[in-house]
Amino acid sequence: MSDYFFPKLKSVEAISAYRLRTAWSTGEVLEVDVEDVLRSVPAFAPILDPKEFGRVHVGEWGNSIEWFEEELGADNVYAWAKEQSGEVSHQMFDEWMHRNELSLATAAEALGISRRMVSYYRTAHKAIPRAIWLACLGWEATRPLPRTLPPSLPTARQYAALHA
Repeated sequence: MSDYFFPKLKSVEAISAYRLRTAWSTGEVLEVDVEDVLRSVPAFAPILDPKEFGRVHVGEWGNSIEWFEEELGADNVYAWAKEQSGEVSHQMFDEWMHRNELSLATAAEALGISRRMVSYYRTAHKAIPRAIWLACLGWEATRPLPRTLPPSLPTARQYAALHA
């Protein structure tokens, strides 16, 4: 993975049960609670032991956090940390694009920004401003719907009842 995509993890420290302090190549220091993730995957059960949880360390190249043979991807941890701190994550932005079937170009057009900025937001290369996220939500709520014919037309009686 190129240094261009996604922030790299510089350090990780267990600060309490299932809570980590992470330092990133962006200069950010973020705390993240990973309890729900650890409890949802049976293979992570041994990590729930506080002694084992405390053995967390940065994986090779800063692309993950690890405990013995298990790991969490740094891009996911970064997204969870951003979301838990009340910010918008690159994953939220990417999900918005997929949910609305938008390409880089159509997302850029919808938001009135450059295609390059959409790419930056989607890859966590740049932080997503709150105003951009609000524009995403506003566009989704008011997006133009394709013109399609209804699957069936009402009978004359149904039409009259609807317009009575």
